[in-house]
Amino acid sequence: QVQLVESGGGLVQPGGSLRLSCAASGNIASIKTMAWYRQAPGKERELVATITSGGSTDYAVSVKGRFTISRDNAKNTVYLQMNNLSPEDTAVYYCNVDIISTNGDPSVIVNYWGQGTQVTVSS
Repeated sequence: QVQLVESGGGLVQPGGSLRLSCAASGNIASIKTMAWYRQAPGKERELVATITSGGSTDYAVSVKGRFTISRDNAKNTVYLQMNNLSPEDTAVYYCNVDIISTNGDPSVIVNYWGQGTQVTVSS
């Protein structure tokens, strides 16, 4: 099995920064694309940022220039550095990871979700 553990959420004032982490553990052969999503109250879950195994990144227009996604392949961890936060960034943030397991078909990529971490931007 594979587990994703998120950390780093919390309460921050407008203009502040937070860094989210998501560590994958378990029967992992390799990790492909890693991503962050968020879901605000009453809204659908939306894609925030992605990073491929090769390090290519992509961002939602609303966070481009403020958020940075990165990964540490040695630690099976993805990060989201969030700067200049605004109240509109308030949401539960979820990591999402594509993993090839050591105990399954090596040609099969399985998608996993983290448990979510609350980010609240308020004065």
